[in-house]
Amino acid sequence: MTTELHDIVRRTLNRYFRDLDGQAPHAIYAMVLKSVEKPMLEVVMKQAAGNQTVAAEMLGISRGTLRRMLTDYDLL
Repeated sequence: MTTELHDIVRRTLNRYFRDLDGQAPHAIYAMVLKSVEKPMLEVVMKQAAGNQTVAAEMLGISRGTLRRMLTDYDLL
């Protein structure tokens, strides 16, 4: 059985809300993006053998945007 990414995210967010135990959630959008972006960039860069142009094409973003993201996550 294949587990879809959206199912994993849904289960993880449900667990996050359950674990809050009454505390107010904060900045969920930024938390999720940060949790997903770095490992995504690491895997894509590995698949592209470190080639930023190829990785940017795989991601559907410009090379400049990719480079900024790699810098933000200390992946250069």
